[in-house]
Amino acid sequence: MITRSFSGRRFGAGWLLAGLCAALFIAAAPAGAVEMKAGAAQTVITNETPRVMVNGRVSEGVHSDLTARVLVLNDGETRLVFVTYDLNCLDVATPFLRARVKDELGIEPAQLILLATHNHNAPIQIVPENFGYGRRMADTIFDAIHEAIEDEDGPASVKFGFGHTYSLRSVGNAPTDYEVQVLKIERGGEPLAVLFSQPTHPGQATRNRIDTGHPGFAMDMVEEALPGVQAMYATSCGGNQFPVDLQEYWEWLARMNEEGRSIEYIDSQLEERCRAIARELADVVLGIVTGDMQDVTGPLTSRLEIISLPLAEPISEEEAREKLEGVPEDVGFVPYPHEHRATNWLRMLLRYYEKDLPFPTRTTDMVCTDDTYLIHKEDTEFLEKYDHAIHDRFPCIYEEVIVATIGEMPVVAMQGEIVAPIGARIKDAFRADGPIKVFGYMGEHNLYIPTRELVRLDAYQAQTLRIQYASPVGWDPSVEDVMVNGVINMVEAALADIH
Repeated sequence: MITRSFSGRRFGAGWLLAGLCAALFIAAAPAGAVEMKAGAAQTVITNETPRVMVNGRVSEGVHSDLTARVLVLNDGETRLVFVTYDLNCLDVATPFLRARVKDELGIEPAQLILLATHNHNAPIQIVPENFGYGRRMADTIFDAIHEAIEDEDGPASVKFGFGHTYSLRSVGNAPTDYEVQVLKIERGGEPLAVLFSQPTHPGQATRNRIDTGHPGFAMDMVEEALPGVQAMYATSCGGNQFPVDLQEYWEWLARMNEEGRSIEYIDSQLEERCRAIARELADVVLGIVTGDMQDVTGPLTSRLEIISLPLAEPISEEEAREKLEGVPEDVGFVPYPHEHRATNWLRMLLRYYEKDLPFPTRTTDMVCTDDTYLIHKEDTEFLEKYDHAIHDRFPCIYEEVIVATIGEMPVVAMQGEIVAPIGARIKDAFRADGPIKVFGYMGEHNLYIPTRELVRLDAYQAQTLRIQYASPVGWDPSVEDVMVNGVINMVEAALADIH
């Protein structure tokens, strides 16, 4: 475990890329000493009936309960609410939760930091049959937020530390980010909560059952070692990283199937691997929280902006029709996990040609529906047909970013499945001058945000914009730089505001 002391701070107005960011909300507390309060709560959000999971299979029972966990910080002027949950993403629940939290608790979306563990063995909220579960879950999480606010007390402090887990693996010709970041919240001199992150997909304990994966096991291990403490895990930027070698894993699974191994045996082996990964993570977290950490307690601020990301030119109509050869003509637009979902984008592209719609050039040209169709703002026919939240106050538009500050420490939460090199570049821009906490998988939907190299390779992380979200076009290679620079600008602006 490594700890560092910091002095000084780099900040400035930053250069602005014209038209890059649209500021939605800024909340700030006055500088100076504060008396922080903190509260915590958690609730079970396990589905009561079988549901389509992120892995595409229908759940067959429950191995371990899913939970949502809430941490509230209050400096007397501003309240920050951190919510973590054992889900792939909050998806359809996000606008409903934001509306209730704003209307009934007076908390703006910029102050509500929604963070996923990216669990693959949980209901996926982009399936229409699961929308009801997601909307009910929003009410359950709201109750937990209210409970955490009722639990607020002080004085509270926030401390930061970091370490590393070196078993992670990356794809896409990129160096691996091994960093584990930890926030420890103390109240009345005693630990209240530990919020930690790791840049990786989860390791899962079963094939067909609801389980929390290695993040859930790690939270259990931390809580067992620190009685009375609420452990909270949120994934940082790990869209191209995994806790196992993927090729080795798929070869092992194929061998298990060839040998006729039972699902019970396979699950027992998966759980053993999963617990080992969790043990490594929990040990690193415990080493950090029981060592010297930096106190970052101070006034709270928060802002939410949309960073408009660049898109590529469309392929020709002729090429699109060639790619659709062999696909039934009457498929239409189909939700996950339909076998022809990956060709939705080609049918969407042909619609643009047939209807003479303007092709999107930036992500802000489109709205993302609950079932993850990216539809042009000018395509009113399809918005009325597919966008179940068209009249909501909080439509899903990529790429939302929250930058909060705790004292002088920036906390960055980015919507979507951000790949590790983007998160690492953002951390590296500031780490020499002070701590910075970075999360991915914030809020609504998990659209991959790839690097230039992943776009060049047309890797899966670059393809998902089309094959999962039905965008008629792919990413422009500059998406990495625009994303990184947009967040850096936000952080610099936030730091400038508090000085």
